[in-house]
Amino acid sequence: MSKPMLEGKVAVVTGAGGGIGREIAIMMAAAGAKVIINDVGASLTGEGGSATPAQQTKAIIEQAGGVAEINTDSVAAWGSAQKIIQSALDHFGRIDIVMNNAGILRDVIFHRMTPEDWDAVIAVHLNGSFYTSRAAATHFRAQESGAMIHITSTSGLIGNFGQANYSAAKLGITALSKSIALDMARYHVRSNCIAPFAWSRMTSSIPASTPEQQARVDKIKLMTPDKNAPMAVFLASDAAKEVSGQVFGTRHNEIFLFSSPRPIRSVHHAGGWTPELCAEIALPAFRSSFMPLDRSGDVFSWDPV
Repeated sequence: MSKPMLEGKVAVVTGAGGGIGREIAIMMAAAGAKVIINDVGASLTGEGGSATPAQQTKAIIEQAGGVAEINTDSVAAWGSAQKIIQSALDHFGRIDIVMNNAGILRDVIFHRMTPEDWDAVIAVHLNGSFYTSRAAATHFRAQESGAMIHITSTSGLIGNFGQANYSAAKLGITALSKSIALDMARYHVRSNCIAPFAWSRMTSSIPASTPEQQARVDKIKLMTPDKNAPMAVFLASDAAKEVSGQVFGTRHNEIFLFSSPRPIRSVHHAGGWTPELCAEIALPAFRSSFMPLDRSGDVFSWDPV
């Protein structure tokens, strides 16, 4: 009988009080990891706080025979993110896995988005992913091992309405992850992203006022949060030791590997360019290869399978 994939490892899972984060924490514990359940217990938009969601996750893990402790510090500040990682050291003596999942939403059409809407979402998603990863990086470098997994979104990879703050943060996370993978490879530290699909608190705010919107929501409801956990556990394990700098998608029973931006067309003009030549030569050459103004639902147009 093979040993559990994460036996002997210690994981920090942020935003583990519910939804995808909870399911990842539960599966990591089931795979043998000792887990720090980090969650501030805030509302979907980031207000308030409660230890109850984290306590509920802890109870589920312990009822199944797993080991977990709670941390309620925020990922959105350097000092408190340091405390999150330190809690793993204090409780379990080491840190092997950072699962950056914590998030909030402040959805609003761009011309009405306030600086507060922007700053709050960037602080949790992008800054939070940096803060926790950077706090762990010192320990990962010293022990020459470690895995970081970050939650991105097709809202950033592809696009969506009313989510300029969230989309920017989530696409920024993919660049952060790639940079971590490049900088930390010499220390055998890996960094990857997952773009999950699931019906959870984070998607419950999707409008469903028209038949078309309701049909979309009904499809999303088929995709339960637990479907995203297996890929996260795999990426955290030694079985994924050759995998770093990648972006995956998990959708019901499907797994996707996303590409990164690369040049797709080029045009050369020996005499150099003027604005007029850009319009006359470059535009016609590139027009057929322009990326459409599409959204995640346009690209993933088939039902979850």
